[in-house]
Amino acid sequence: MTKLNALLPALLVLTLFPLRVFSQSEVLANGFIVLGNSASAFANDDQQSREEELYNDGTEYLNESNWSAAIQKFQQVVELHGKKTDGALYWRAYSLNRLGRRDEALAAIGELRKQHPKSAWLKDADALEVEVRQAAGRPVNPQNHSDDEIKILALNSLMDSDPKRAIPQIQRILDSTNSPKVKAHALFVLAQSDTPEAQQVLINVVRGQAHPELQRKAIEYLATQGSPKQIAALSDLYRSATDRGVRDAILNAYVVCGCRKELLAAAQQERDPGVRRSAIERLGAAGGREELRQLFKSTNSPEDKVAIIHGFVADDDEEGLSEAARISNDPKVRVAAIQALGSVGGKQSKSTLLQMYAAEKNPEIKRAIVNGLFIQDDAHDLIELDRKETDHEMHRHLVQQLSVMDNKEAKDYMLEILNK
Repeated sequence: MTKLNALLPALLVLTLFPLRVFSQSEVLANGFIVLGNSASAFANDDQQSREEELYNDGTEYLNESNWSAAIQKFQQVVELHGKKTDGALYWRAYSLNRLGRRDEALAAIGELRKQHPKSAWLKDADALEVEVRQAAGRPVNPQNHSDDEIKILALNSLMDSDPKRAIPQIQRILDSTNSPKVKAHALFVLAQSDTPEAQQVLINVVRGQAHPELQRKAIEYLATQGSPKQIAALSDLYRSATDRGVRDAILNAYVVCGCRKELLAAAQQERDPGVRRSAIERLGAAGGREELRQLFKSTNSPEDKVAIIHGFVADDDEEGLSEAARISNDPKVRVAAIQALGSVGGKQSKSTLLQMYAAEKNPEIKRAIVNGLFIQDDAHDLIELDRKETDHEMHRHLVQQLSVMDNKEAKDYMLEILNK
């Protein structure tokens, strides 16, 4: 099994469950989290999500040779005027050409050049224009599934039998107007080779010198190799990239390769608060608990401290959470740490919460501790706390939490209160 195949589960997790950066205001007293912290954030996130969804739908239709549906989806992306507009214009032109609508395809290419004169898609657009003009006046012969499958089979066979000859063929496929499916498979085959020639082609794609639709996938593949040269290429790209999506992809790649040093550097040097907190949380996913503890002591930002707390959760670091809950001066940070401690569970977290409750005077912190024990379904200790509690409001909160617990000891305590 290749190193890439061995790490595919990790890649899948990162793809299906991307890490979310939560701000301090998103952590509520009842232990739940709401997505987004303003109407503006919701609007921006919604538009980006909609653009991503439409673009992905269009790509799927391309792979199915459903050109009309692809045109419709990419046109909707164009109308959003987002970050994927230039890519959508290219694939719309590509699909129009496959349907034999040459004039419209050329018009779409012209629109791409006019509206995005510095786009990374222009090289692909030049190749597509040559193909469109050569095909003008000829019968339409659209590609279909079997064509793509034959190309993939031939590529696999050539890589198995003669890798040196396969790599130039892969480069030709990447530079051609083949479908996204064929290009993506060619890139995957390329990533299986550890030859310097193959790795250089992969690094070129990672750097975005061409094939922008494959850049993020190439970043994932490069991370699985983990050589100093490849990690250096990712770090160079991270420092120069202006696209947040590319930087996020590199942070995910750092998790795959266990590159904690690079994640720590991003967390310390990144100026974009959202990306910085994303790097912090990924440190936890990469097992960087010592780096996170170091950051927690050195940063003064409450928002960054909350991100570090999320990193502790990702690494199941009870000790780090316990310390954060005890030493934090900001009540909101302490609440976040306490809630996280409750969600992680374990004997140490329960002991820490109970010790803190006994010494705590701040009602907000005490309620957070109660909620942490509630998350752990610890009816016994909540009852014991309530028996000793003299504050009416805190007594009310404890009983309220116990009243909704599906627990025999909690139900018996409710009967006890009723019979007093």
